[in-house]
Amino acid sequence: MGRKLMAFFISRQRKERTDNMKEIIWFGRGGQGAVVAAQILAESAYLEGFRGVTSAPTFGPERRGAPVTASTRISEEPIRMFSQMEMADIAVVLDETLLGVVDVKGRIRKGGTVIVNTCAKPESLGFAADVDVAAVDATGIALKLRLMKEGAPVINTPMLGAFAKATGIVSLGNVEKALRSKLSAAVASQNFETVRAAYEGTTLSKVKG
Repeated sequence: MGRKLMAFFISRQRKERTDNMKEIIWFGRGGQGAVVAAQILAESAYLEGFRGVTSAPTFGPERRGAPVTASTRISEEPIRMFSQMEMADIAVVLDETLLGVVDVKGRIRKGGTVIVNTCAKPESLGFAADVDVAAVDATGIALKLRLMKEGAPVINTPMLGAFAKATGIVSLGNVEKALRSKLSAAVASQNFETVRAAYEGTTLSKVKG
């Protein structure tokens, strides 16, 4: 996307955004479930009482292993904007290696929050001083609790627990209800175990420089 076109989208979003809207970008790789996580978060926020919730994938094919993004918008008022999201208040990174591949840092607003699936400490991830950073070992949690799909750990649902802990926007109870609305009872229960474990295992730090 050219600089002039990017500036146009950002300028338009500034005009359309309301003060109480939260815009969330999910960064993942094809097959990691970023789009599904964005949908479940939107459902959780709706159950929380927010009047405006939307979720959307990035335009283009989702090839397994290729970088993909999805978005969620949450607002106390009905949402009347559906443009592609360029800047976000909150970024959720399902794969730490993406930090060296895509410009996560350049898409978080000042005062925003980034949540990363990593074994590292939040302050070691190299984000600016005006961004809160949360870290959780979602992969380790999925492996420990044996939440697997096609031989790979399922990390999108644990990251919902990290989101709840880092932001306080949605409660664990409503995340669980959203999971049960999309999955069978047994599968939802297993997924929610990882959500709760990730909530308890998330560390949050205000980066200093």
